Amino acid sequence: MNLLEVTGLTTGYGSSTVVHGVDLHVAAHGVTALLGANGAGKTTVLRALSGFLRRQGQLVFDGHPLPSGSPSRVARAGIAHVPQGRGTLRQLTVRENLAVGGLLRRDREGVAQDMAHCEDLFPVLRARRGSQAGELSGGEQQMLAIGRAFMSRPKLLLLDEPSLGLAPRITQELFEMLPRLRQDWGLAVLVVEQNANLALAIADHAVVLEAGQVVLAGPAPDIAGHDDVRRAYLGD
Repeated sequence: MNLLEVTGLTTGYGSSTVVHGVDLHVAAHGVTALLGANGAGKTTVLRALSGFLRRQGQLVFDGHPLPSGSPSRVARAGIAHVPQGRGTLRQLTVRENLAVGGLLRRDREGVAQDMAHCEDLFPVLRARRGSQAGELSGGEQQMLAIGRAFMSRPKLLLLDEPSLGLAPRITQELFEMLPRLRQDWGLAVLVVEQNANLALAIADHAVVLEAGQVVLAGPAPDIAGHDDVRRAYLGD
């Protein structure tokens, strides 16, 4: 069963169309990797799904048409977006950032429990809970951004280049944690990532974009074994 079904997504900026008729899906509790070179349209897809861009096409989320034109409506539907650059509120503390993630919720007790759960999953956030987000390292800020997204209790998490600017060791730790987060929280994930090896290692399904169009899609192990993909993205 698919949580997200996207058919014929067309979107862009102003009068410029960047994404042309993209089809993709994310299974319930599954991980789909969205791959492609810089400029292929990957971030644009995520921004359109999040309600930041006008779009055309059929988008069904959790059995209902995906709201358009308002990021807050998309968030209320159950989609959380962690953009490039992490998007933490730098002047707020770690705890305040997490609290912001739960602002749309009304179950205060559940918010408190989930904040404790976030700190269990990311122990560094507990250790730095009183620190301003701007004082954290890049890896710590990425963990905080993901934790804040989880605090909204989404059904689908959109991750845009989570490894961007991180040291290889931190990147590896982050990607080793994502399957546990999916298991513990029951989330589905759509991840855009330049490090295709890492993304394919945790994904069930993968989609490859080129110039705003899908050129390859299928089970992640099949995509990882595809000669063209290996030459272009996996360094083989």
